[in-house]
Amino acid sequence: MTNPSAASPTDNTTWRRVLWAAMLGNVVEWYDNALYGILAVVMSRTFFPDGDATVALISTYLGLILSYAIRPVGGTLMGRVADFKGHKYVLTLTIMLMSVGTVGIGLLPSYAAIGVVAPMLLALCRLIQGLGASAEYTIATNFLLEHGPRRKRNLLSGVSVGSTSLGPLLASGLAYTLIVTLPASSFDSWGWRTLFLLAAPLSLVTVYIRRRTTEAPAFQQVLEEAKRHQVKQTPFKEAVSKHWRDMLRSIGLGAGQRVGSFMIQSYFVTALVQNGFGEDKALLAAILTYLVGPPAAIWGGRIADRHGGKKLLVTGYAVFVVATVPTFLAIESGSLLFAIIGVVSFTIINNVIGGPLTTAYVMSFPPHVRGTAAGLNYNLGTTLLGSTSPLLAAWLVGLTGTEVSFGFYMTAICLVSALVAAFALPKAIDEARVSGGRTPAAVGATSGATS
Repeated sequence: MTNPSAASPTDNTTWRRVLWAAMLGNVVEWYDNALYGILAVVMSRTFFPDGDATVALISTYLGLILSYAIRPVGGTLMGRVADFKGHKYVLTLTIMLMSVGTVGIGLLPSYAAIGVVAPMLLALCRLIQGLGASAEYTIATNFLLEHGPRRKRNLLSGVSVGSTSLGPLLASGLAYTLIVTLPASSFDSWGWRTLFLLAAPLSLVTVYIRRRTTEAPAFQQVLEEAKRHQVKQTPFKEAVSKHWRDMLRSIGLGAGQRVGSFMIQSYFVTALVQNGFGEDKALLAAILTYLVGPPAAIWGGRIADRHGGKKLLVTGYAVFVVATVPTFLAIESGSLLFAIIGVVSFTIINNVIGGPLTTAYVMSFPPHVRGTAAGLNYNLGTTLLGSTSPLLAAWLVGLTGTEVSFGFYMTAICLVSALVAAFALPKAIDEARVSGGRTPAAVGATSGATS
């Protein structure tokens, strides 16, 4: 995966650090997200008063939405800092904020101990975590793509997508181990807290690696020229005024996959538990989804680089349109085998299309506004469509009595994304194939515009 044509003799070591820096940050971010979804039922009992279990669960999912509500603002601010001060600086800041929010949840007193202050502190921790995570994925992926070979852009995006499954895999594996080894009372009282506290050592390793990386030469040149010529940079204004069409395309294109990702990482475990499969079996199903996620994302990235992202996305979303309702039927079928086949197949489709989608999120914009524009479009779509999905699913199930009701909603979202893929695809996804795969050094200052 090295890029000798744009490299110095020491770039093999630099490239490995960049790759690990990007991947580990995704692991930390999605480890927390997955924990919050996996432990939603336990946390609803811990931080909210006894009474209506559905209300407590919905209140817990509101905490998930809250952490994403701040992301469009946080992503814009963090992206602006990245455009001014560089990606390395922001990537160190994001991981520190995420770890504070995650570890803080593990230390919070329960509702029984401090009353209404408990859910308020939980909300504060989610806000801190959301602020840190607001620019983590897009800037880390940007960092990876700017250092890597341009002809393998979608593959590298697939690697980034795949690494987001490693955090949930770690979270699910650890949660399953504690659930089957600890008495239920012990897990409910303190066992679940250790899972959040374990984010601390993982974050420290990531900070250490990120501090030893360097900016990509093309982006470093952009920063130096702006400083040398004292150019007044207005990345937010330029992103909104000149690149809003590309941002809308990226949001529409990724809508179905954003909803799907939150179903996998924040709802399927809850749905399986509520349909009578038990927490241990639900977590085993979750672990399987996270095992198939990385190879599916990497394979999808390879296919997109070789045959074109448009073909992959149109086909993938068409399959999603057909398969989504059957997935939710399988969850409430009463058969563990059918449920596992449903959620695993759903996950494969969701991850296969993730590589070219991530390329669109990040590389549809020129380097000097990329941090701001990528952070804004990714976080708007994720907040409005992705983070609200578990809450909407819980509400629809409570209203209709069936999981299938949400399946119809997601089918409609995937249909919109399929139409964008077919008729308004951002050019950045297949740009390297069209231009012959020139290196980042050759095109770094001009690539990205799609209008």
